[in-house]
Amino acid sequence: MIRTSIGAAIAAALTAVTLSASVSAEGLSASQRNSHWFSEAQDRLQQAAQVEINNKRGAAKNVILFIGDGMGISTVTGARILAGQMQGQTGEEYQLSFEKMPFAGLIKTYNTNQQTPDSAGTASALMSGVKTKAGFIGVDESVARGDCKAGLEHPLTTALELAEARGKATGIISTARITHATPAATFAKVPERDWEYKAPQGCRDIAAQLVAMPVGDGIDVIMGGGRRGFLPADVTDLEGAAGKREDGRNLVSEWQKRYGNNAVYIEDRAGFDKLDSKATNKLLGLFQPSHMRYESDRSNDKAGEPSLSEMTAKGIELLNRDKDGYFLMVEGGRIDHGHHAGNAYNALHDAVEFAKAVQVAMDKTDPKDTLIIVTADHSHTFTIAGYPTRGNPILGKVVSNDERGEPMKTPQLAADGKPYTTVGYANGPGFADLGKQTDSDARMNAPVGAGRVDLTEVDTQAPGYFQEALIVSEGETHGGEDVGIWARGPGSQLLSGTHEQNYVFHVMAHAGGLLPGR
Repeated sequence: MIRTSIGAAIAAALTAVTLSASVSAEGLSASQRNSHWFSEAQDRLQQAAQVEINNKRGAAKNVILFIGDGMGISTVTGARILAGQMQGQTGEEYQLSFEKMPFAGLIKTYNTNQQTPDSAGTASALMSGVKTKAGFIGVDESVARGDCKAGLEHPLTTALELAEARGKATGIISTARITHATPAATFAKVPERDWEYKAPQGCRDIAAQLVAMPVGDGIDVIMGGGRRGFLPADVTDLEGAAGKREDGRNLVSEWQKRYGNNAVYIEDRAGFDKLDSKATNKLLGLFQPSHMRYESDRSNDKAGEPSLSEMTAKGIELLNRDKDGYFLMVEGGRIDHGHHAGNAYNALHDAVEFAKAVQVAMDKTDPKDTLIIVTADHSHTFTIAGYPTRGNPILGKVVSNDERGEPMKTPQLAADGKPYTTVGYANGPGFADLGKQTDSDARMNAPVGAGRVDLTEVDTQAPGYFQEALIVSEGETHGGEDVGIWARGPGSQLLSGTHEQNYVFHVMAHAGGLLPGR
């Protein structure tokens, strides 16, 4: 007993000496002092502590709102990893452009009548400061959907319109149709988002409202898709697509007539490349009959079209000529469409391009006079799951770690003996039917995973692969969770924390001085 006690005491003393030798004067172990994780976090802390805060009203001469349509937190994470892996990194440690902004928070996205929202109601909340119903654009929640007369009586004024009224330049850029829900929410007032080129008698469709915009001198820079909504049905565009208007109006011609010789209309890559910024007072660029192409497929467009980052660069160049400043809304519209199709490849690649567009804006503006906000209108049912090893391709099959914590040689198998992907969807067209059995009892008694495709020989990183989904639906749906928001410039600190979606408008109005006396 005595010898055992003496041995234990000696061992404890030796351990204490060893520990004390590894601890610095600051109380840190050598392992901490030598860790790049530790030193990098210390550097980040110092940078954050030096960020200047300017919450004064009107301090932002310019306001740029970036909306990644459908860019939920999981999409940001997936795009971050993909972007890093595209540059030869493991990906997890990478940061997208807007993730480097000094302030971030969360935004609650529900509509007034829906727990999981749609883009019309969410974009209207962002642009007007008032939450409203799903399907509503620039109209408050008090009316019934599709009620033309009531919609006219309950309009909402937008941040873009306030900027126009104060003499600022304005712009909207999107990879979706310019009459689609999010871009339309900057200027239109309709109780039905589908009135893009046709509305009930007594109301004007969204395209017509854009051309006839009564506030200020009209929007200065417009770029996106959606030519068909501006052309009559008997007119064919340069890509061979007919217009959709049944009223015979050619809104492109009407727009050109309204703004005169220095108003430039373009519809292809050649027109974009020939733009003379000094000779262009107004710009209308409609690059597709419907939505613009996915970024990964953009080079296949026969007429050619610019990328979102290129449109952003040109838009800022044009708007920056106004000495009073500008308001610009930029939407990565096809992130959402990739998710609806159950195709993570397109959704994530478009999100990476969206981040490039944000970087362009950061490079071309001064944080002392320009507020840049990056957020999403809503999320999706997109998930990142399994236990893939670090650096595993984000679009690939799950390759996990062995008992020693080292990467395995082959993909992890699910309970059905088949490999599975890291990313997937809670619902969508990627659902695999259990042997085409529709009877509920047959489904209950079917072997586990009987309907899943064996992915062993399938290239899940290919552009045309559609991820598996838990529940069958024609198209994948939105998600209802909060989305992130990131900001830089005057007023950006006001977005820290968790807020209602309509709060974003109030920050923009305050920082940009858009509401007199407030």
